[in-house]
Amino acid sequence: MKAKKRFLKNRTVKTYPLSEGQRIWHSAGDLFLRATNRKKDGKDHRYFSVVENQRVAGGKTVQSTVLYLGEINDQQQAAWRKTLSVFDEQQQCYTNLSLFPADREIPADAVDSIQVRLSGLELRRARPFGNCWLASELWDQLDLQEFWRSRLGTGREAVSWEKVLRLLVVNRLLEPGSEFRVHRHWFVESGMDVLLEEDFSVAGKDRLYLCLDRILEHKAELFVWLRQKWAELFAADFEVLLYDLTSTYFEGEMEGNEKARRGYSRDHRPDCLQVVIAQVVTPDGFPLAYEVMNGNTTEQKTLEPLLERIEKAYGKAKRVWVMDRGIPTEATLKMMRAPERQTCYLVGTPKGRMKQHETKWLDLPWQKVRDSVEVKLYEHEEELYVLARSDGQQA
Repeated sequence: MKAKKRFLKNRTVKTYPLSEGQRIWHSAGDLFLRATNRKKDGKDHRYFSVVENQRVAGGKTVQSTVLYLGEINDQQQAAWRKTLSVFDEQQQCYTNLSLFPADREIPADAVDSIQVRLSGLELRRARPFGNCWLASELWDQLDLQEFWRSRLGTGREAVSWEKVLRLLVVNRLLEPGSEFRVHRHWFVESGMDVLLEEDFSVAGKDRLYLCLDRILEHKAELFVWLRQKWAELFAADFEVLLYDLTSTYFEGEMEGNEKARRGYSRDHRPDCLQVVIAQVVTPDGFPLAYEVMNGNTTEQKTLEPLLERIEKAYGKAKRVWVMDRGIPTEATLKMMRAPERQTCYLVGTPKGRMKQHETKWLDLPWQKVRDSVEVKLYEHEEELYVLARSDGQQA
């Protein structure tokens, strides 16, 4: 029997369709499908399992069960027969057929059946499909197809920009990589051509890069759209917002990137140019906004512009901002406390300010709020200070 060889992670694998008694050779041993008949309550039952032959010391061979498949009863078999969809190349349509090995008789109750010579079957271009399908379903649930088609428009191009963007987004969700990797490897190794109903032209290298340039101007509209969809689908609450910054560095001169600068490196690479990324998310992880800033931007300069951007996009509301103590300045906090802004915050207290109020906290009683957490509350100049003590954190 001939088999098609595939190279997978430096291991040679020969693939065959599984039928009873037929074998599959792979690097670990010999796999085959084993059927076991048992009589129970006067009825015959047939159980299936995938068994592996392995060579051990002394030239001996032992068998071990790799996967137990359980019993295939008549109802399951009938249901599986109905799910086999075969494409008729002459009629150019799909037909539901029951497939049976050529060396077996077709059961009398089988309708619209066909016999297949298993020795002639080969597995070619095996690709993951389910994860790509699920990611595309999320795209549709968020109505992103409608959003981007109306903004990217349609022109003389053979492939719509919405499909190019969907390809990039699905890749970022499942297996993040560069646009060049999507072009050279990931597209042909995935099932996206079937889901997009497009050939390799949708993954053209230049087309992938140009797509990113087209979507940048719609960033603010996209976040407003996603906020509405997340509120409808997941009852997402945007009253409490978490704000933080990170940085990412570049290898090389980055002469074409005006924002690439040297600054405080959270990646411990002060020798490299970088950019600073500020992001606002909910406690459930739904992003509300982000901004890419110059690499030498300090934390204190990032908060106020983003506050104004959030209020402009979503209106003024009584939101609670949660931040590290190094992000806001005292002037920014004073601005947030202003009556016209109606903005609350929860922020770590600088160590110097804690020293100033330490003597006033010592005489206050501890209040138990959880089994292992106690707090002291202290009000001073329109702010409420919370001193927390956690036995669990200490342990």
